[in-house]
Amino acid sequence: MTRLKPSNWTGRDDAMIENAIRRGASRRDLLKMLMGSGVALGAGSGLLMHASQAVAATPKSGGHMKAAGWSASTADTLDPAKASLSTDYTRCCALYNRLTFLNEAGEVEMELAESIESSDAKTWNIKLKSGVTFHDGKTLSAADVVFSLKRHLDPDVGSKVNSIAKQMAEITAVDDLNARVVLTEPNADLPTILSLHHFMIVADGTTDFSKGNGTGAFVLEEFNPGVRSVAARNPNYFKDTGPYLDSFEYFAIPDNNARVNALLSGDIHLAAAVNARSLRMMEGQSHVDTMISTSGNYTNLNIRLDLEPGAKAGFIEGMKHLVRREQIQKSVLRGLAEIGNDQPVSPANRYYNTELQPREYDPERARALFEKAGVLGQSIPIVASEAANASIDMATVVQQAGAEIGMTFDVQRVPSDGYWSNYWLKAPVHFGNINPRPTPDILFSLLYHSEAPWNESQYKSEKFDNMLVEARGLLDETKRTDMYWEMQEMVANEAGTIIPTYISNVDGMAGNLKGMRSNPLGGQMGYAFAEYVWLDT
Repeated sequence: MTRLKPSNWTGRDDAMIENAIRRGASRRDLLKMLMGSGVALGAGSGLLMHASQAVAATPKSGGHMKAAGWSASTADTLDPAKASLSTDYTRCCALYNRLTFLNEAGEVEMELAESIESSDAKTWNIKLKSGVTFHDGKTLSAADVVFSLKRHLDPDVGSKVNSIAKQMAEITAVDDLNARVVLTEPNADLPTILSLHHFMIVADGTTDFSKGNGTGAFVLEEFNPGVRSVAARNPNYFKDTGPYLDSFEYFAIPDNNARVNALLSGDIHLAAAVNARSLRMMEGQSHVDTMISTSGNYTNLNIRLDLEPGAKAGFIEGMKHLVRREQIQKSVLRGLAEIGNDQPVSPANRYYNTELQPREYDPERARALFEKAGVLGQSIPIVASEAANASIDMATVVQQAGAEIGMTFDVQRVPSDGYWSNYWLKAPVHFGNINPRPTPDILFSLLYHSEAPWNESQYKSEKFDNMLVEARGLLDETKRTDMYWEMQEMVANEAGTIIPTYISNVDGMAGNLKGMRSNPLGGQMGYAFAEYVWLDT
């Protein structure tokens, strides 16, 4: 049974309702709150019922959960620094902990850290919780934090967040429970940055990550890259509550229909990232439910600026005018999306540029630009795969629009297995799929800085790089917002990434799976579901 919400509904709104219920708000007060947010009376009653159930539900311990994601590879890793797929994030969230954690409202909570404080946003003092142990019995100390953070600076490690970690100029242990991080420039977002999946804390000196030795809620029992993993409850977990499951098994079913059918038949409890078209398969099924959230996930069309045809003046601008965004939103994604404006900061983010309009669909303008670029009539390959959510359908929309103006696009559908290592970032025209990130600084640092590890279109701008450093250290929110708005405009106008929509994530769940919530870091509760869900037997 799908819960219907306004298109702009977020996890922050869910949290707001539940918190209001916990504070004792009346039903009348809650309905007024919902109606003020544009929720119809009938839908509002349904949301209140679900929120009340969420507050009243009592977690139950026990049971073995089976969950299926959509991406897997023989390169799957338990090294948080190298994690790149949803399967990596999910396993790392179960086996390790971060210094901080982002809750469903996007607020920073302390996890392994007791506190993280700074008076100038440049020098940060980290105090750890005492008595925390790794799975092998080793006690957590500041040395583990220093080792974990410094790994991201070592080029031999190949950390996916190296460009973000480079701002950490000094990382030292003050004593067993206190560490200090000094940044090259002030950055007020550091506590949020440390909540990213890659910044999980590992034991000092770790070189073998196959055992997943962390402080997390689960202990690894089996890990077969590209196949599956099994983990059991950590009996010595440091938190007062959770995990509730005895164990959980995680694997990938790349084919969307197969993943949904596994849920409907009862073979799995969670089908992650269900395609919008599959919602009809679940409608009317009383034994399944869905979690729908829009937190900034998107599938984008990437055109490399350093390769043809992207290097030809006018080609990328023409492509932006050829993308039928509303058709992608309404037909491909069944309305479970918001129109995008070709930059990665979503409407759910407080720094979103509300004045930046997406390119209008203008086939004649596109035709003129293609003619200027000298590509009109040529056959342009577009690489798509099931690995990038809805990319094949999006490519077909572009292909059909091109045919109407005499432009040929050859949609090359390639297998999910190996897509991220063989085609993403490499093919001249291809699709990506980016998980939500909580701050513009993180998005820009990972995707658009000249040396970004995931610079999908090879966008390089010295001005942009300098603005990125300046903006992250600003405590003046007005000036910081102005800079982030300008940077969004730069990406939308200069980079070769086309973001047609921000996609609502849909996770299909068995009716007896409880405790799932939205999270700003993405679906599957920001990939951390295993620690918080339970089975209602």
